[in-house]
Amino acid sequence: MKLKSSLAITILLSCLIVASASAQTPTPLPASIPGSFLDVENGKIYYEECGSGSQTVVLVHDGVLDSAVWRDVWPEFCRRFHTIRYDRRGYGRSPAATEGHSATDDLAALLRHLKVSHAAIVGSSHGGEISINFALDHPETVQQLVLVGAVVGGMPYSQHFLDRGSVLGKPLEKGDVQGAIAAAVKDKYLIAPGHDAAKKRMADLLAASPQDLTHADFELPVKPALPRLQEIRVPTLLLVGDADIPDVHAHAGAIEAGVPRSRRIVLNNAGHLLYLEWPDEFSKIVIGFIQANNSPVAPH
Repeated sequence: MKLKSSLAITILLSCLIVASASAQTPTPLPASIPGSFLDVENGKIYYEECGSGSQTVVLVHDGVLDSAVWRDVWPEFCRRFHTIRYDRRGYGRSPAATEGHSATDDLAALLRHLKVSHAAIVGSSHGGEISINFALDHPETVQQLVLVGAVVGGMPYSQHFLDRGSVLGKPLEKGDVQGAIAAAVKDKYLIAPGHDAAKKRMADLLAASPQDLTHADFELPVKPALPRLQEIRVPTLLLVGDADIPDVHAHAGAIEAGVPRSRRIVLNNAGHLLYLEWPDEFSKIVIGFIQANNSPVAPH
């Protein structure tokens, strides 16, 4: 797999230093703390945490799968950081919402509960959109921002993007969950063609938690973030698979143009869920970026 970005060289050099140190002094995998539920406003969310590093990293999953999607990268993050992952309402083990709620408020409540005052936020797809909104709502908390195939509120979508969404959602209109899973597996943007193991992994995750596809949302609308991107002052990494849908690339370009301290890396031969396709490379790039930009308190 190849990287496209001037920032890639810096990150990869940092990764080589990290890998060299690891080879000399192997770090055992910290035991995960058993998952727990947190009561949030009018609902509850499931979360897990591991690691004891001074830096906290929060993994915010995409809009297709729950937090189990991070399983392949979880061990390496746990070795380096205090790492948190959670299921947003209706995903995985978190009960579906029954009324309107704020996704950013849920994340803020989780960090307060865990007594985390500063963290790197890694958000994928719609989880990236939530991460952008969280950085705007809680700038004092976010140290670094990693956005993976992220979209940003306030930017329109093409008809091609909307039509593709209709194809993916059509089986669910008939209650056909297996058909929806099959449509997701066939989609050429979620996972790049030829990555059969990653496609199977996605299908297995959806089969294990079909509520990821079927739950009611009730996520409250928020103020569009697009005009406010310049307010995000922390180091920001954008990761995009070259095989992802053009709209995602357009959103990445808008985010890169708007956030002053942002850089974009395009991964060759990768789709939307690139951490399923290239977990080792994803971990090296993201961990290298966070460590290269580590600071006790994010600048504002």
